[in-house]
Amino acid sequence: MKPHTPNPNKNTRRSQPQSRAPEPRRAAGAVTAHTSVGDRWHGWLGHHREMAGESLRRFFATPLASAMTALVIAIALALPAALQLGLVNFQRAVAGWDGQPQISVFLHKEARDSAVQSFADKLRADPAIAEVTYISPEAALAEFQQSSGLGDALAGLGANPLPAVLLLRPRDTSGEQLEFLAQRLRDSAMTDSVVLDMAWVQRLAQLTDLGRRLSAGLAVLLAMGVLLVVVNTIRLHIESRREEILVVKLVGATDAFVRRPFLYSGLCYGFFGGLLAWLLVALGVALLAGPVAGLSSSYGSAYSLSGPGISYLLGLTAGAALLGLIGAWLAVARHIKAIEPK
Repeated sequence: MKPHTPNPNKNTRRSQPQSRAPEPRRAAGAVTAHTSVGDRWHGWLGHHREMAGESLRRFFATPLASAMTALVIAIALALPAALQLGLVNFQRAVAGWDGQPQISVFLHKEARDSAVQSFADKLRADPAIAEVTYISPEAALAEFQQSSGLGDALAGLGANPLPAVLLLRPRDTSGEQLEFLAQRLRDSAMTDSVVLDMAWVQRLAQLTDLGRRLSAGLAVLLAMGVLLVVVNTIRLHIESRREEILVVKLVGATDAFVRRPFLYSGLCYGFFGGLLAWLLVALGVALLAGPVAGLSSSYGSAYSLSGPGISYLLGLTAGAALLGLIGAWLAVARHIKAIEPK
């Protein structure tokens, strides 16, 4: 009887394990997620919308404090705005006046009409004179009666006391040429007196320039005051939210992310301050419109005050909002960097 010998090939087939599919190899370490430009753009816009809405909610959540800050800004902006509007109304009031220098030549009362007409024609042919206007004694008396309101008193006079007048408009308005022309007219035998009406034109131009410069200087000073008000207000907001800023910086928030809500807060303060400033100026014009209209009507004029319109509203609110944004930026740039997690 033969001993049983195991088959090595058979045992080998049993002992070999069944082959398995290779498992996929996993990448070692952290995996970086890539976002598209469109996703970043939508996320940036979404955060801006969220911060704008949150700033408005915070503004109206404390109505008394917000209204006081906006009112301070409004008063600071209303002063130069009212001065500028007053300057515009003053320029409108004097727009009908002749702003060119004029020479009034009063002729002798004994001068004959033919001599006066000949003298006027001679002046019209003078190259230094652009225009000559003749006013007869009768026309001068009628105009004086209408403007002075002394018609009854002048009607009792036996004779017309006013002489004939020639109004001359010179071509060259320089001071030396005007004085030379006026002196040449005084030397004429036809003239009784010559009046150079240039001083009031110069005074009017200087007064307008003074008002313009005063308005600009006051606007610059009060704009700096608005910036200081916004800077101080935003600084208090930053200090009240210090813990919140520390938390968001710990999780990786950038300075741009942190400063965004404060910039919108400054924008809100400036916008509503400008809106209140426009309302204050409009209220002032409404209060003065009646007395100004009554005063102008007493002088036979239909002049009325011009109030701040829509363009004035847009310019004032946009400028105030820009000042609020700049003030908030200055406050945030100084105080946000000082708040860092340890």
